[in-house]
Amino acid sequence: MNTKKTLLGLALAFCAAVGAQTYPGDKPVTMVVPFPPGGSTDAIARVLALELPKKLGGTWIVDNKPGATGTIGAAFVKRAPADGYTLFVSSLGPFVIAPHLIKGVQYDALKDLDPITVVVQAPNVLVVPAASPYKSVAELLAGLKKTPAKVSFASSGNGSSDHLSAELFWQQSGTEGLHVPYKGGGPAINDLLGNQVDSAFVNINSIIQHIKAGKVRALAVSSLKRSTLLPDVATLDELGVKGAEVQSWQAVAAPRGVPADIKSRLQAAIAAAMNDPTVRDKLVAQGFEIVANTPEQFARFQAAEYAKWKQLIETRKITAD
Repeated sequence: MNTKKTLLGLALAFCAAVGAQTYPGDKPVTMVVPFPPGGSTDAIARVLALELPKKLGGTWIVDNKPGATGTIGAAFVKRAPADGYTLFVSSLGPFVIAPHLIKGVQYDALKDLDPITVVVQAPNVLVVPAASPYKSVAELLAGLKKTPAKVSFASSGNGSSDHLSAELFWQQSGTEGLHVPYKGGGPAINDLLGNQVDSAFVNINSIIQHIKAGKVRALAVSSLKRSTLLPDVATLDELGVKGAEVQSWQAVAAPRGVPADIKSRLQAAIAAAMNDPTVRDKLVAQGFEIVANTPEQFARFQAAEYAKWKQLIETRKITAD
C-alpha cells in the first residue's frame, strides 16, 4: 500500500513538473485588470501581454473587469481555478486599501490571492496649477493652517492612492485640507489644469507631461528619494513632512494555490520582461521604477502596506462613500 502511495506521489510530482515546464502551452492566460482600459494598471498589463509570450510562449489576454474600486475583479480572480491561467494585475487599491473601505468585499486580500510579484512602483507628485499662489510646500502648509479645510485637493476617487496621499500629508503635517473626489484621474487633472482646484497628489506618469509643459507646478514627490524624472523636486521628507511616503504600485497575483513551479516561472519571466533594456527604458521614462520582486518579498510588502493603510483609514475615519 505504501509503495502504491509512493508511486502515485511520484507520478503526480512528475506530472506537475512537466506541466510547469510546458506552461502555458496552447491554453490562453487571462490577465484580469479590475479597472477600465487606459490607466496605469491597464498599461502595465498590456506590456506584459506583449512581452510574456516572448519569454513563455502562449497567448496572453487582458480582460478589464472594473467596478467597486477594483474589488469586483479581485473577487472574480479569487473564484477562478488556481492553475496559472487566470492572473490578477492590479494597483495597490484592491490589495491593501479597498478591503478597509468597502464593507462585505468578496475576498480576503491576504489569504485568497497568491502573490507573484510587484511589477513596478512610482511616486505621487504634489502639484498645484501654474497660476497658484503656492510656490512651495511651506507656502501650501501656511495656507492650510490659515484656512483649515478650505484648500482643495483633487483625487481620482475616495480611497484612491492620491486621496490617501493627501490624508497622510494632512495627518503628518497637522493640517486639514478639503478633499474633492472625481470619477477617475482624468477629470481631476483637467480641473487642476483649469485652476478649478488648488492642488493634488498625482501619480508621476499621469502628470509628468503637464509638469514639463509648465501647466502645473510640482512642489514635492511622495517617495523617500527623488525621482530621476524630477531631480530638482524635493521629497516631502526633505521638506520636513516626515512619514508621508507613498508609492503607487502595480502587481501580479493569482488565485490562492497556484503550483509553486508555475509561480516561479511567472515571476522569473515577468522580471526578465521588465528588465529587458527596451521595456525598462520606456517604463523608466514614464516615471515607473522596476521592482519585479519575489513572491515572498511581495507577501511581506503587502502585509506591511495593508497594516499601514488600515491604520490611516481607521484613524482618519475615511469611507468609500
